[in-house]
Amino acid sequence: FQMDNDANHTSKVVAKCLKRSNLCFSIPEGNECITAIAESCGECIQVGAKCGWCMDPGFLKQGEATSTRCDELESLRKRGCSSTKVENPRGSQRVLKNKAVTNLWNKGAENLRAEDITQVQPQKLTLSLRLGEPQSFNLKFKRAEDYPIDLYYLMDLSYSMKDDLENVKNLGTQLMLEMSKITSDFRIGFGSFVEKKLLNPCTGDQNCTSPFSYKNLLTLTSNGQEFNTLVGQQQIDGNLDSPEGGFDAIMQVAVCGEHIGWRNVTRLLVFSTDAGFHFAGDGKLGGIVLPNDGKCHLENNMYTVSHYYDHPSIAHLVQKLSENNIQTIFAVTEEFQPVYMELKNLIPKSAVGILSANSSNVINLIIDAYNSLSSEVILENSKLPEGVTIMYQSRCKNGVTGEGEMGRKCSNISIGDDVSFTISITAKQCPKMGKPETIKIKPLGFNEEVEITLNFICECDCHKDGIENSDICHNGNGTYECGTCRCNEGRIGRQCECSTNEVTIEDLDKSCREDSGTDICSNNGDCVCGTCECKKRENPEERYSGMFCECDNFNCDRSNNKLCGGHGHCECRWCICDANWTGSACDCSLDTTTCLASNKQICNGQGTCECGTCKCTNPKFQGPSCEICPTCPGVCAEHKECVQCRAFGTGEKKDTCERDCSYFNLIKVKDRDKLPQPGQAFPLMHCKEMDANDCWFYYTYAVNKTEKEVHVVETLDCPTGSDIIPIVGWRGGGHRADRPGFASHLEAAHDHPRQERVRQV
Repeated sequence: FQMDNDANHTSKVVAKCLKRSNLCFSIPEGNECITAIAESCGECIQVGAKCGWCMDPGFLKQGEATSTRCDELESLRKRGCSSTKVENPRGSQRVLKNKAVTNLWNKGAENLRAEDITQVQPQKLTLSLRLGEPQSFNLKFKRAEDYPIDLYYLMDLSYSMKDDLENVKNLGTQLMLEMSKITSDFRIGFGSFVEKKLLNPCTGDQNCTSPFSYKNLLTLTSNGQEFNTLVGQQQIDGNLDSPEGGFDAIMQVAVCGEHIGWRNVTRLLVFSTDAGFHFAGDGKLGGIVLPNDGKCHLENNMYTVSHYYDHPSIAHLVQKLSENNIQTIFAVTEEFQPVYMELKNLIPKSAVGILSANSSNVINLIIDAYNSLSSEVILENSKLPEGVTIMYQSRCKNGVTGEGEMGRKCSNISIGDDVSFTISITAKQCPKMGKPETIKIKPLGFNEEVEITLNFICECDCHKDGIENSDICHNGNGTYECGTCRCNEGRIGRQCECSTNEVTIEDLDKSCREDSGTDICSNNGDCVCGTCECKKRENPEERYSGMFCECDNFNCDRSNNKLCGGHGHCECRWCICDANWTGSACDCSLDTTTCLASNKQICNGQGTCECGTCKCTNPKFQGPSCEICPTCPGVCAEHKECVQCRAFGTGEKKDTCERDCSYFNLIKVKDRDKLPQPGQAFPLMHCKEMDANDCWFYYTYAVNKTEKEVHVVETLDCPTGSDIIPIVGWRGGGHRADRPGFASHLEAAHDHPRQERVRQV
């Protein structure tokens, strides 16, 4: 990376090199479609799901590199590439097997065989993945009623379990009876384990046998009495080492399906002990160093290589239990319950129950553990191909949802309940071998699964129609595909016209200068095969163009901080305006509707309309449509009532003053000398009006730009006694000197010349 400082702006740029050449250049980070510098359609669509490739042969402008065919879809559209010419393959999915989950309440369903019961839907589908575009599908799970169960009882027969063996001898028939309440198809088997070492641990007259690692004593059977009889024949074995060899036994039970007799039904393994366990590495204490191979080694139902292979690791055990859909129940004494709880947390679909001192509660323990395990479904997937990710979202009972790791499971599921999962699979890269991949998703502990075939979209459809050694690509020096040439090895240029071994840098650079005094490609591009390929901008909307990259579409005049005023587009640093707009920044509107006055005349006939705004030519008129005339006759009378109510709280509009008279700013002054005088930058009207009490008030009215202003003298000018001529006797039938209010109509002549008639009275 390098830092590029331009006009106080720091941006990160990425050095890129053209393939099959030694030419490198820098472009800013941003639009991933552009920064990838894809040289073909296939490379373009692998960049991300937002990227498309323009196949139009005439799409590129002078100076634009082939890689500019790859861009975001909206950007390609704005640049003039028709949607029919854009290669933009999308992912898809197809369900191949979609057998509905079984409803055992339907008539005849109760007679179905286990292999005919469906608890997972769908069963098989194919996804076509475009890189970066997730494909989602729904998986439905329904826990079936009366589903068959196989249970294998694996018991520690070391000497300390002597009392427990006595109680297990009657387990077969009792467990058969209890499990019949859950399923009508139940089978039970039995095996025992002790330890790898110690040949003769028993002393005196104790009846015991030499220790062994694991024996399969009873293959799964539906005959509970056979279980009782066989277990009754067993004797405790000797083992002086505290941790038992149970992991060897669990591994064999998991992988020796034919010997155990597992069916494709619910598989339960009950592991009963009063001690801990050995795991990988412990065998070294006895000189055993080979790791457990995870394969079946039973001969005559006896594990024969315990002296040869070490104990399995916990991770190995988890893998094999999961592969074989086995759910484990650890029936252990209270002393070791914490140890096996930790083990349970590492083994999915497992449970721990506490045995009583003599295993008398083993049946209740098994029933409780089974109910706990069967009420929870957890999805797991097989190993994912490199670059593929998977996400789960669960929709469980009572509207409970989960995402992430919690999206893999649902709890508290009863028989007949439906739960569903939305599974999204996304590919980040194409497989190295270019072949389809298969993954599987299944609920842990169940034999059913969903098989998913993944196809990867790594090439464009137009690639199939490519013409190898096309004449368009300079005498067959490349393959013409998807609207452009893909050059053969050692050739470069838009039409593969140059050989990387035949052309000197000096000759190429000369062709990329407008004249000898200018920079190569105007310092806005790189000279490739004697042709300028212009640099990319961080903003995909901005680009250089021209034979010498001398043009751009982002250095035009601006208005209101918008390029070309938002009413045009920039071409080679000049604004090309939209219809009805003009000016260097396309900010001058030719539309005159904004200049119409209320009388439908343009600017009231008192001005001209310029760029959508009135320019008043008559100095008396102003306002957005030249309709305001502060000095025209009638202005004073028009505003009298509002000035009176706002300044003095009187007049006809005093009750509606706030509603009707808020259209101007009122400013009070002390006397008439303080009123604005003529000569202001805006027209001004002096007004003198009389109220109902024959008092005069003085104000000015003006329009300052768009603001209406009224300056008013704050005191009224009312007539005084010295201004009135008393009339003592008047006998005529006309006016009477003593009539109420008569004196208020008299005013000094020098102050009020229009009232001269009062003085003459």
